[in-house]
Amino acid sequence: MPEPLTPREVFLKLVHGVCEERWEEVIGLYAEQTHVEHPFHPLAAPALRSLEELRAHFGIGAPPGAYTGHTLRRRPVGITVHETADPEVIVGEFRYEGSAVETGEPFTVPAVFVMRVRDGKIVESRDYLDHLRSAQARGQLDDVLAAIRQHHDS
Repeated sequence: MPEPLTPREVFLKLVHGVCEERWEEVIGLYAEQTHVEHPFHPLAAPALRSLEELRAHFGIGAPPGAYTGHTLRRRPVGITVHETADPEVIVGEFRYEGSAVETGEPFTVPAVFVMRVRDGKIVESRDYLDHLRSAQARGQLDDVLAAIRQHHDS
């Protein structure tokens, strides 16, 4: 049996897999029971705790036409991986850079992921990224801002 991937290898496969939309490979990087948080999510989205929740998050299996935003061509750049005193935990800093296919508009979305990888699988992750820049790149900023207003008014 091959050695499990290191936390660094898992992180790199994750960010490249997302950019290349290799969704089944991305899902395969997570443990069956996981805990993925987006602490800066403007609507305080709940943690993702299962592969099925992750599939929904990435839009895997969504009906055709369910996603209405721009198509993004992106790559991870400026990658720095910090190892910690805990061999299961790494901190990955990077940016998603690219452009929206429909408009040609360039974008940059900075991110920091703090991940715990056990036996080659992500068991915990706190993904800090700029959700508003991401929404803008997808052409969905107005919708997200309206949802934030509604969320905070209720």
